[in-house]
Amino acid sequence: MEDPETVDREFNDEEEEDQDEDWGDWGADDNEEEESNPDFLCLFCDSKYSSCDALFEHCSSIHHFDFLSIRETLSLDFYGSFKLINFVRSRVAENRCWSCGLVCQSNQDLQTHLHETANFEEIKLHLDDDKYLNPFMQEDPLLYSFSQDEEGEDDDATALEKEEIIRDLREFGGICIDDGDIIDALASDFDTLNEDRREGASASNGYYGMENISEKEIGSCSGAKEHVGSFKRKPKDKHLRVSFANVVSKEIKNVNENYFGAYSSFGIHREMISDKVRMDAYRQAILNNPSLMKGATVLDVGCGTGILSLFAAQAGASRVIAVEASEKMASVATQVAKDNGLLWSASPNAGNNHYTGVIKVVQGMVEELDKSIESHSIDVLLSEWMGYCLLYESMLSSVLFARDHWLKPGGAILPDTATIFVAGFGKGGTSIPFWENVYGFNMSCVGKELVEDAAQTPIVDLVDSHDIVTDAAVLQTFDLVTMKPEEMDFTASIRLQPKLDRPADTNASMDLEQKPTWCHGVVLWFETSFTSRFCRETSTILSTSPFTPKTHWSQTILTFREPIAMAAGKPNAKKSGGVGSDACPASSIHLRISIIRAAQHRSIDISLETTGIACDGRKHSWPVQIFNLS
Repeated sequence: MEDPETVDREFNDEEEEDQDEDWGDWGADDNEEEESNPDFLCLFCDSKYSSCDALFEHCSSIHHFDFLSIRETLSLDFYGSFKLINFVRSRVAENRCWSCGLVCQSNQDLQTHLHETANFEEIKLHLDDDKYLNPFMQEDPLLYSFSQDEEGEDDDATALEKEEIIRDLREFGGICIDDGDIIDALASDFDTLNEDRREGASASNGYYGMENISEKEIGSCSGAKEHVGSFKRKPKDKHLRVSFANVVSKEIKNVNENYFGAYSSFGIHREMISDKVRMDAYRQAILNNPSLMKGATVLDVGCGTGILSLFAAQAGASRVIAVEASEKMASVATQVAKDNGLLWSASPNAGNNHYTGVIKVVQGMVEELDKSIESHSIDVLLSEWMGYCLLYESMLSSVLFARDHWLKPGGAILPDTATIFVAGFGKGGTSIPFWENVYGFNMSCVGKELVEDAAQTPIVDLVDSHDIVTDAAVLQTFDLVTMKPEEMDFTASIRLQPKLDRPADTNASMDLEQKPTWCHGVVLWFETSFTSRFCRETSTILSTSPFTPKTHWSQTILTFREPIAMAAGKPNAKKSGGVGSDACPASSIHLRISIIRAAQHRSIDISLETTGIACDGRKHSWPVQIFNLS
């Protein structure tokens, strides 16, 4: 649930060196303060102003753009206002009226044309597009200042508790902060900021002390460079404004609320509980390993309905702490445990020190439970944390957090390993065959368009094992006992060989007439294992492979922009044919795949670099493809 990244500890030293320079001038005279103010560029012309108020007054009186009125009419929050500014700047750059969409011949014609807004609903639709969260103009101080003087807003970052700000910054997916020194520095700056404000400092100068976090230090998280480009200030503008912390906090809160809110649906839980492969694997691992579970203290991270906690209690656990972030599902899990006589509670007839039941449900995110569970008191850490493509939803980081805080030395994690696999799929793994014959009519144009779309967006669906055209390869393996959170972001290289379907194909390298197989993309799946390291009596594997019974996770499909011809051997392939073509099939496909947590909280980005290698050593590489699973 976090997106941690190590950061150089030089931050503290640099921060201390800069503190006198950057924070000591708050008491400077008004003239010096005015000189440090940024120039705010008009949205429509080249005029510049020293304050937002002056700029918006100019836009209203000259260009018929009343920012405050429009914001109120559209009920725009900070995000919506942020988008509005970027939307208007992008339209003006095209000499297009932001209100009606008319394209003018020049900026001067546009300024003459500008008028009061007539259709606010159409503007609202444009602002639903998240692309306007990306600053249109780099180093645009207006984006970080338009709300600075507003008072009484519920979402004002300065009204949030310091611990909440720091925690949200730690979890933010775009700027990865997981170093104690960084957190301490931020906390220190927060205290300094509030102290200065109490002494009468202007709210308009509120910054966070993040100026010394370099682009390199921010790390390799997906979107990190994008955020650096968007938010990193010039040397004279070193501190990031408090409004940015507000964006971070609110974004993460919104994503988490939507995420946990989605898991309040009973339909999702029914789907998961109905997944026989999933349930059998966990049930066997819990119930068939008495030496592990008998008398154990168990922590169930993300318990949902509490089914795994019920299994643990049934297996003889002495205490089960079931953690669930969704308020509704925590209530449901409590009632389920109570209805089955397993809820931990004080016995009214045997004094305060006697308890019945073993399951205690705790509502909240596991990262927030430091004081609710005794440190390193857990014997068995249990969780069904896997998402699509294993890492979607970023819940693994919560399991690792629980491991580091509460698991006893030598304690068990169920499951304790996870592996991602990859293989190539053929035409049957696409939608093309369906559209080639629709009640006798050829609609293949629809299939081709869908394939083009699929080359940009990952598809979660079932792939028939008969449509797998290459051998499978291991992409990445995780050991949950030893892995670090940053290992969730990785890059791996593999080579896929054509699948040999028949025994006779072992001599395919000598078959000059062998027809090529067309590989249309790659499919990813995962396995999690309950190994004999902890499950000594009965180890088991939960697989989402196309070759095993289906699960609710299905598989994750990444489609090539164009199919690649493959053959086990073509010694006489035509030299003139491009590698991967029918004339010169590739004897193998080399893939370089990166999976990293995206800037958008709980999403992942997947990059795919593909190279076809002919039997004579020639190569052909295709442009890198970027997929976002969200």
